[in-house]
Amino acid sequence: MMSSKSSSLIKRVTPMFTSWIRQNHRLLSSSALREASSLVDDSIHLTDNCIRRLKELQTSEGSAKDKMLRLGVETGGCSGFQYVFDLDDKTNPDDRVFETEGVRLVVDNISYDFLKGATVDYVEELIRAAFIVAANPSAVGGCSCKSSFMVKQ
Repeated sequence: MMSSKSSSLIKRVTPMFTSWIRQNHRLLSSSALREASSLVDDSIHLTDNCIRRLKELQTSEGSAKDKMLRLGVETGGCSGFQYVFDLDDKTNPDDRVFETEGVRLVVDNISYDFLKGATVDYVEELIRAAFIVAANPSAVGGCSCKSSFMVKQ
């Protein structure tokens, strides 16, 4: 049996330990969240095929030497949003530029919110050859041609 002294001691010490555990749990949780968020890679990646094709375009046409691949997102398509690719020779103040191996991808800030962590590829198929977004962490679905997508809620 517990004596009244030890029972009294437990009653006094318990709130102190509970407070200490809660404090350490909050500290550990917030540092874990900061660490996890720093590991998230929000840049847009280019595959080797994409880089190769952009370099081919730059060397095949003299006027395309300074061209960058511009990727945007617009409403439309069969899934709600669609990817739009274009060659561009200038950037705007609200653009983000991603450079890999000497080729540049330009994305405006609004489109970037839909494209964080995405991977851009260049595919050659029987029916077409095109730049596509091969993987997009912000998308939950889309059409089979990979030109449109739905956004995660």
